Amino acid sequence: MKSVFVASAFLVGVSSGFAQDILVNSLKLNASDKSKENFKFTEVVNLGTTSVKSQGSSGTCWSYASNSFLESEMIRLGKQPVELSQVFSARNVYVDKGVNYVRMHGAITLGDGGSLHDVINMYKKYGTVPREVYTGLNYGTDKNKFAEMSALIEGVLAAVVKNPNGELTPNWQKAYAAVIDSYLGKVPDNFTYKGKNYTPQSFAKEVVGINPDEYIEMSSFTTAPYYQKTVLAVPDNWSLDQVYNIKVNDMTDVIDNALKKGYTVAWATDVSEKSFSWKNGVAYVPTKKFDDMTAEEKADMFNGPKAEPEITPEMRQAAFDNYTTTDDHGMHIIGLAKDQTGKEYYIVKNSWGETNDYKGFLFVTKNFVKYKTTALMVNKGGIPTEIAKKLGV
Repeated sequence: MKSVFVASAFLVGVSSGFAQDILVNSLKLNASDKSKENFKFTEVVNLGTTSVKSQGSSGTCWSYASNSFLESEMIRLGKQPVELSQVFSARNVYVDKGVNYVRMHGAITLGDGGSLHDVINMYKKYGTVPREVYTGLNYGTDKNKFAEMSALIEGVLAAVVKNPNGELTPNWQKAYAAVIDSYLGKVPDNFTYKGKNYTPQSFAKEVVGINPDEYIEMSSFTTAPYYQKTVLAVPDNWSLDQVYNIKVNDMTDVIDNALKKGYTVAWATDVSEKSFSWKNGVAYVPTKKFDDMTAEEKADMFNGPKAEPEITPEMRQAAFDNYTTTDDHGMHIIGLAKDQTGKEYYIVKNSWGETNDYKGFLFVTKNFVKYKTTALMVNKGGIPTEIAKKLGV
């Protein structure tokens, strides 16, 4: 996912990093000055996580979310968690995505965006490294700022697709990777961590120690059979990976069961909603459309718990089909909380720094998750037995 959808409109030709900034800025008005004092959250489950990060001016939320998820998997396995390099995953995706882009004659998504499965796929193929070994800050900045790089690599690939020689040489891949590495830094073939030498692959195996084949990605559509695989039909699924198609209520059943058993969940979702407040750290589904609300109702949107509609499969699918649900953002579900009325919310870790009311975390209702999720990823050990049987995992 990447942040290129604002008010459900695609920003054609806008770089992912710049579009990320536009998205965050578009949410600033979704807030109330008194929200925090009108919500009283009590934690039910909090599985813990590493520190909140900022993805800066880059569309790499998917990598921050999924690497945070892997760090929590290390915690679950009783390991000392390592803060993993989000840009290492992203850099490898840029390279593989470029090869795929040329193979598809330019007729597939480019840019910073990606999907939850990209981090698992890159981990399996290339391994991983600690964040301290590969920061991606290779040109004097203290945070990601990828717009210039994105524009350059798009130009390189456009020239390759145009193919002025009439036949491609093998050198274009070297030239393309060199542009990326001039911004992000060359990936180390080996490195020293806590006094021991590793390759990215050996570090993944010996230190992180997860099995990438244990992770399952899911979504929910009425356009494909349930409990079978289907292509995740979002623009940033550049690799055309398939996900398991489950029912709407299954999504929260999976998350609830996973949290109960000690597994966190990587979560991809639409956030370009008037009922999503980054500032106040709250997201829910209102019973009225924003345009139908009175001025008083709009002003009161985040001043305490609100009623929500039932989320049906048809309602969810219609939002996908008319682009009111878009593949905006990736985050990390780490726990469960209740408000003062007893309603349950997921505790969600974001990658926009600690700039909101809850220092980088949000409280998201189950109905928002049912309605706006584009995909979720979990260790298969966290899936309820009945659903796992139907999926054959």
